[in-house]
Amino acid sequence: MSPDSLGLIAKIKDEMGARQAAPHDWRNSSRSGPHSSCVEVGRVGDGAAVRDTEDRSLGYFTTTSAQWQAFAQWQTFLHAVKTDRFS
Repeated sequence: MSPDSLGLIAKIKDEMGARQAAPHDWRNSSRSGPHSSCVEVGRVGDGAAVRDTEDRSLGYFTTTSAQWQAFAQWQTFLHAVKTDRFS
């Protein structure tokens, strides 16, 4: 990635951070094993933030409450399919 691109990304992140509160109450995903690092989920506004536990310096992405609920419902559905609950 070029230095100009990195500068633009940093500027956008700064502007977004100024408009939105920082995520808080980070916790490990329930899908992470006791000795594995996967993702952490935090609260932000009425939605959620997700980041990589192994490299938090990469930042995070945020979702609205509706987006997070849709994701959770999709994960529940996939789990049901994988565990053959529809047989």
